[in-house]
Amino acid sequence: MLYENLSVNEKGRLCVGGLDTVQLAAEFGAPLYVLDEDRVRANCQRYVQAMQAYLPAGSRPLFAGKALCFKGLYPVLEEEGMEADVVSPGEIYTALAGGFPPEKLYFHGNNKTDEDIQFALSSGVGCFIVDNPLELRRLDHYAGTMGKRQRVLLRVTPGIDPHTLQAINTGRIDCQFGVPIETGQAERFVAEALTLEHLEVEGFHSHIGSQIFEAAPFCDAVDILLDFAQGIREKLGFTARVLNLGGGFGVRYQERDPVVDIPGNIRALAEHLTAGCAAKDYPLPQVLLEPGRSIVGDAGLTLYRVGGVKTIEGYRSYVTVNGGMTDNPRYALYQAPYTVLPADRMNDQRTFRCSVAGRCCESGDLIQEEIDLPQMQREDLLAVLTTGAYNFTMASNYNRLCRPALVMVRGGKARLAVRRQTFEDLTACEL
Repeated sequence: MLYENLSVNEKGRLCVGGLDTVQLAAEFGAPLYVLDEDRVRANCQRYVQAMQAYLPAGSRPLFAGKALCFKGLYPVLEEEGMEADVVSPGEIYTALAGGFPPEKLYFHGNNKTDEDIQFALSSGVGCFIVDNPLELRRLDHYAGTMGKRQRVLLRVTPGIDPHTLQAINTGRIDCQFGVPIETGQAERFVAEALTLEHLEVEGFHSHIGSQIFEAAPFCDAVDILLDFAQGIREKLGFTARVLNLGGGFGVRYQERDPVVDIPGNIRALAEHLTAGCAAKDYPLPQVLLEPGRSIVGDAGLTLYRVGGVKTIEGYRSYVTVNGGMTDNPRYALYQAPYTVLPADRMNDQRTFRCSVAGRCCESGDLIQEEIDLPQMQREDLLAVLTTGAYNFTMASNYNRLCRPALVMVRGGKARLAVRRQTFEDLTACEL
């Protein structure tokens, strides 16, 4: 199995966290998001413990809410010692509704409106990650009107290519996020920030991309950031107390993907940072990381009912399911790989070559192409693995389809965390 929390029971059915997926679908319906809370907790602990063991005191992980955001997740994150990053007022509101402390929130975004800034300030958000000079000035203005001195990190782009998919590469120079170091703009950005009386600059932020399996790209980013920080110290007299290196460690979507050694990567990163600071006689900063996918991605799966099989003679066969790009748009967007399993027939031979298609009126509505399954029948149950990240949060109501429910499993029990949308929900905001 792709992950150790998955198993097959005596009935030949796929189990997650010890629970029979067929029974979960019978109780809660399908399509259905299933999130293994025990695995989420274990993934949180892996980061917290490794960062405490290897990185400077005060270093900590921030969960990236863009990967998965709903009220019931935030108590779990707080219990496991995580802080969190948020990218919109909606994510801030959701975290606070889940009881998460506002001072542990870090507010991202490359286009924070004035309303966004005021909402975050009035909500008591702990730190702003400032993307650009205009935001810098607006934040200083509103912090002043509210009588606050706001902690900030300044987002800079190091020009790193981590050899990941271009759509999720955010560290290159030509990017809508942050201010580039190479052009000299980042230095001017910092200089201006240091003159603003209502902002407390703590350090720098960078994010080089997603689905990275090794520490080397992060170490390259550290080299660039330390050179930049050293130059800022010499020219402006500012010493960064915090380096936020963003997120990006990957997860396994298919058997061919490597197993990611998170503690080993953090240790390698820590050793590289320590050596770099020693060589420059630069004080060791606190390090923040922003894991999202690697916290929740492998903890989630999605269950679908098969609607039928259509064979185009001389071409291919399609297995249609009662979900698709509305609950998982990643294949339609960039052909994301997934493992698809026959949840109710795990012991059957998989000799039927097919593509799994969704129910939307789009030829691109596919879950996965050219995979092997048993011969499918109507009402069979399919499981798509590693859907905990960027499925629930990217879901839509295209074709007026209702969004699925989300169930959390822990200790052999399941509980409904997000109910399934109803037809009434679809028109609730319409006048």
